[in-house]
Amino acid sequence: MQTGVVVIDSVLHKAQFPAPDSEVVPGVRWGLIEAFPSPAYWAYQLWASAYSEKSIVYTLGATLEEEVGACLLGGHGIPASVGLAAFAHLRDNGVFEQGTVPEQHIYALLSEPLTVNGRAVNYRFARQKARYLSGAIALLSSKSAPLGSGRELRDWLLAAPGIGYKTASWISRNHLRADDVAILDIHILRAGHLGGFLTPKLTVEKHYLQLEDEFLRFSRGLGVRASDLDALIWLQMMSSSNIVHGLLGRQSTKAA
Repeated sequence: MQTGVVVIDSVLHKAQFPAPDSEVVPGVRWGLIEAFPSPAYWAYQLWASAYSEKSIVYTLGATLEEEVGACLLGGHGIPASVGLAAFAHLRDNGVFEQGTVPEQHIYALLSEPLTVNGRAVNYRFARQKARYLSGAIALLSSKSAPLGSGRELRDWLLAAPGIGYKTASWISRNHLRADDVAILDIHILRAGHLGGFLTPKLTVEKHYLQLEDEFLRFSRGLGVRASDLDALIWLQMMSSSNIVHGLLGRQSTKAA
């Protein structure tokens, strides 16, 4: 066993984690809790975060329509700050309160300069995202979305233009705090390759559901919520790009 420790207001809190050589799931060792980004490291970080005043928050919108808008406007090479600024601009102009919204109206709003960190920026892919968002809002306005589970909502959202497995899973995770889907982006894939819990040769384009199943089995093996694990891994991997690239480089050298 290995012991995790956190001190809060001079009070020592401890938790026991499996030995480094024991397996989380078949073929995947826990590793050391202090060794970023081992499976044990993620389990310890989630346990320790429960004592933090800053909880993991990943909901972006107050309604399903807003969540769809926030997720559709982000990702795919768009910086998070720009995507959120575009979402706020549309929300403040009542786009998510109008039922069906003409594509041209959304395009006009997305074509206006956005203020991000005190400077004016232009939103990329304004015409494409306007088309996608108009179609998604029309779908939400015409039918009642199934909210029984994250996977049910995710699969239903795939009918909307421009929404694939990743974006649909992102919306479902955020809106329902669902633990039966995973948002598999480059940061999650890198963590999975470094930690050994995702098969390296699989791609999200061809094997999304298989990779998702591996991630969900891994989260169950750790005994943590998949939604929390996904959010934590994304945040830390995104914030540690230099370290991650160094680790990936060493991993490639060893494999050569």
